[in-house]
Amino acid sequence: MEGSERKREHLELSLNGNIDNDVSTGFENYRFINNALPEIDFDEIDTGIEIFGKKLDAPVMISPITGGTGDGGVLNKRLAAAAREKNIAMGVGSQRVALENQRYEDTFNIRDTAPDILLFANLGAVQLNYGYGIEECMKAVDMIKADGLMLHINPMQEVFQDGGNTDFSDLAEKIANICNRVAFPVIVRDVGFGISKEVAGKLVSCGVSGIDIGGAGGTSWIKIEGKRSKNHLTGKIAESFQNWGIPTAECLEVVGSLEKGTRIIASGGIRSGLDIAKTIALGADMAGIALPLLKAASVSSEMAEILIDEYIIGLKIAMFGIGTKNISSLKNTKYLKKEGRNL
Repeated sequence: MEGSERKREHLELSLNGNIDNDVSTGFENYRFINNALPEIDFDEIDTGIEIFGKKLDAPVMISPITGGTGDGGVLNKRLAAAAREKNIAMGVGSQRVALENQRYEDTFNIRDTAPDILLFANLGAVQLNYGYGIEECMKAVDMIKADGLMLHINPMQEVFQDGGNTDFSDLAEKIANICNRVAFPVIVRDVGFGISKEVAGKLVSCGVSGIDIGGAGGTSWIKIEGKRSKNHLTGKIAESFQNWGIPTAECLEVVGSLEKGTRIIASGGIRSGLDIAKTIALGADMAGIALPLLKAASVSSEMAEILIDEYIIGLKIAMFGIGTKNISSLKNTKYLKKEGRNL
């Protein structure tokens, strides 16, 4: 199947299908300890951060999800407009389809809409075993004038995808080679099944600039590929893997404090400003959100902006509730509790 058609089906299922992972994010197991005397002015709370050389108004990224189709191009531009207005980061969907067919490049090109946002290109890391290398990585970044590159790792998606690329052998060495040869930051991200402490340690050794843990609890690519599959057996097996993955909060517990020099992005079922606050308190530098913003952008860029406002205001209220004035103090807070113990 042509990549564009596959992307069209992905987009259609994302917008209209029941594709949430059956695994919970685990954030419900955490709560902040209320500070009845916060000793701060709500209006002076600063949610801004500096990351990868850019100053953002909030630790929020529109996670990669679309591109490669006409509708995907429209949605990317709406999302970019919202990212520009709210000064947050954004990543585009996998650009492989555009590298293989130039006519799809425009569906990823959003710099005319958002010239100054923190923007990441995106390719599947597994493509490094299918003929891709440093040249393709640089082309993906140059294509959209991105600030860096995301390499996504998705073995459990590929194995359920009809005709998926399943040769994940010796990828760490190839990722390290890319990291060592490019001047821009490289982030490796899971797509919703979670990164363990062991894998995170391996990625740090590769020299990645950041890790997006992509935990379970949000969009399930096993569900999506199971629904798409023309193979009855594959679809049936996919049903037994609905609980596959490491919950997002569990990933953060083991990865959030792994390596101070490596930026941590938390994605996977982030659905509120309170969720964002919890990810930061668990060690993340930024939270990534895809599906809710995609659905909002399917209406208009203004609807996406309204939803981003909801996230940022919710984050700010959580910070007020524990008496933290900035993201740095939120990241180091002692006012997060899990199952009867303080973290």
